[in-house]
Parts: sequence; structure tokens; C-alpha cells
Amino acid sequence: MAQKITGPRGTQDVAVSESYKWLLLEEKLRKIVDQYGFKEIRTPTFEHTELFLRGVGDTTDIVNKEMYTFEDKGKRSITLRPEGTSPTVRSVLENGTLNEGLPLKAYYILSCFRYEKPQAGRLREFHQLGIELFGAQDYTADAEVIATAAKILKDLGLQNVKLNINSIGCPNCRPAYHEKLKAYFAEHIDELCQDCKSRLERNPLRILDCKEEKCSRIAENAPIGLNNLCDECKEHFEGLKKTLDAMKIDYTINTKIVRGLDYYTKTVFEFVYDGIGAQGTVCGGGRYDGLFEELGGNHTPAVGFGMGMERLLLTLEAEGISLGEDTRPDIFFANIGEDAKVFAFTMAQKARDEGMRAQSDIMARSLKAQMKYADKIKARYTVVIGDDEISNKSAVAKNMETKEQVTLDFTKSISEQLK
Repeated sequence: MAQKITGPRGTQDVAVSESYKWLLLEEKLRKIVDQYGFKEIRTPTFEHTELFLRGVGDTTDIVNKEMYTFEDKGKRSITLRPEGTSPTVRSVLENGTLNEGLPLKAYYILSCFRYEKPQAGRLREFHQLGIELFGAQDYTADAEVIATAAKILKDLGLQNVKLNINSIGCPNCRPAYHEKLKAYFAEHIDELCQDCKSRLERNPLRILDCKEEKCSRIAENAPIGLNNLCDECKEHFEGLKKTLDAMKIDYTINTKIVRGLDYYTKTVFEFVYDGIGAQGTVCGGGRYDGLFEELGGNHTPAVGFGMGMERLLLTLEAEGISLGEDTRPDIFFANIGEDAKVFAFTMAQKARDEGMRAQSDIMARSLKAQMKYADKIKARYTVVIGDDEISNKSAVAKNMETKEQVTLDFTKSISEQLK
């Protein structure tokens, strides 16, 4: 016997018995983002590697350690997308979508790929809802993006997710802050991990995001970014807080949030849940005003977030929240005999044409086995068809919950008779 092939480490199947949860979640997410005016965009699963080197940043763990990069047959370097923002900006630039009017609001539900250590809530192939708002510089745009995430979590019934916000400044004030970070961490260089030693000169802000315990401990006493903002960034952050207060969205200022991507400026935020282990960030995002220019476009302010679908589902499960029930057949047509088997098959098709979920036996089972299967799939009605039912063009439909019986006339609408 040939050896079984298993799925790659860090990937996860969605079984047919579980897929309805994903469908229900996606349906709820699409409905909410549509209320805020976001329209769906779809981008390729892979992009030219340069897009992520320039967009995400070559000092990030994503670029240095986690990207799935390969050379295609044309000798081009290709990368499976590790995140959705850079491809979205690339697409908007390439297709001239900004000409359709500002602000431009886009959302996506897609799979991303990162070579990370698999654990609860973290996979090598994972799925995200992302929203991107292009063209608005005002702090109310940041608030709208945060409000969208807050409404999603609220409407899903999640009560114990906390919002953390911070500002990491802009190209005007960040260089001076970087110098202070360099000076501070230089005093502890022998204690830093190898990655952070290389980050010290290139991007010391990344050290604040290091997950190594010794680096996190050192970072606790590092200079605080909020204390080094320029007037514009201070006003932006104060405006954001004022707007969140007006919307009664609770938040905590967390000066250690910098996010793991180099393109962020000013506002950064995370929605965190403590009940699913170390990977408790269910949503993270912020403002990235320089990304369009970095990818060859004109200056275009932008803000958005990414929300992990797997982590959302884990959080809902931890909270005991159900998204709803799976669909089940409206009717199952059982049969006795060869002619009845074909007739039952045609009746199932007639019911489907009327918009019903219908099934009939295609396994050549005994009547007892057919009824057992109908019960297993939780069919609402069962109908047994034999020679007499064919001749009379009618049969009894039994409601499997109430045991009520209805005589079906096969010459008339099945759905109408079972209303």
C-alpha cells in the first residue's frame, strides 16, 4: 500500500463539516464592510518579490525570514503574498483606480503565506480580511477604519477584545527618535539577539517589536515614541483619540505597538484577545502614507487593517459564540425499485429547480439504509417513492421534526406544497 501523503506543516484543511462557519463569517464580514462603503478587490496569490522588499521593508522578519520566494521558469523572483496591503496598492497604481474618486475604499478576503513556527492562531497559510482606505489624510479616516473593525467584533458578539493604539510618528519626526533609540540600545548591544544587533543601525524601531524575551525586557525602558512626535503627528493622534471618545470606542494607549511592517506611519493599532494563547492579536493596522511613493506612485495617504480569519474563529470558539447552523436538505427522496430510483432522482431535480435543497439516493441502498441516511443529514422532509407513488403521481412527505404528513402532488410545485 502506498504511503499516505499529508498536508504541509503549518497548513490547515477546512473540512466539509466546518466550512459553513467560514461561509457564515465571510457573509457577516462582507455585510459590515459594505455598510462603510468598502468594495472588494482581488489580487494574485503571488507577486514579484521586489514588491514586498520595497513595500514591507527589508528589515522586517517577514522579508528576512518568512517569505515563500522562488524563481519561476522565466528566471524571475516570485513571492507568495505574505500580506495584502502591498498587492492592493500595486493593483490600484497599475490600474489607475484612484482616478475613480477619493477616498477609495477597498477590502479583500485572501490567503497569505509566511514561513513561521506553527502554533495556535498562527499558520504558514492563513486567511485575512483586510480593508484599505486611500486618499484621506484626516484623522477621521483612521477612526473610520478602527470603527469598522470595532463594529465587526461587536456584531460578532465578542466582548473581551481590547483596542490598543499608538503613534510612531512620520518621516519628519522619526529620524530624531531613531537616533535616541540607537543611543539607548547601543548601551545594551551585547545583550541583544543577533537580529536586533543588525537592526540597530538600519531600523532600531524594529527592536521594539522583537519577540525575544531579553530584547523585550530591554525595550521596556527605551525612549517612548509619543514623547518625540512632531506637532503634526501630535495633533493627528489627539484628533484620533477625540474621535474615538466621541464614538465611545474604548482604547488603551500602548507605546510598545510598532507593528511588523516598515510602511506604517503615525497611527498604529491592535485589537487583542487574551484567551487564545500567545497569538492574541485578532486585528492590526494603521496608517501608511508613504507606501504609494515607495512603489512608484504619487503621495497618497492611506490607512487600513488586517484581521486574521483563523484567529477570529478561535476567539469566537473560546467565547462560546456560534455563527449559526449549517444548511441541511429540505427534502430527501427515498425509493423502492429501479423505476422509483430514476423517478426519485427526477423529483429531486424538480425540487432543486424550485430553489429547494434536495437529495435522493445514489448509493443503491436499502430503504432502511436510505432513511437512516436521511436522518443523518437532518433532512426536513422525507418522501418514499415506489411503483404506486409513480402511478398516482403523488406521495406522502413526512416532516422529520413534527412528524406531520403532507400528500405531495408531483404535477404541482413541491416547494409551494411544503411551505
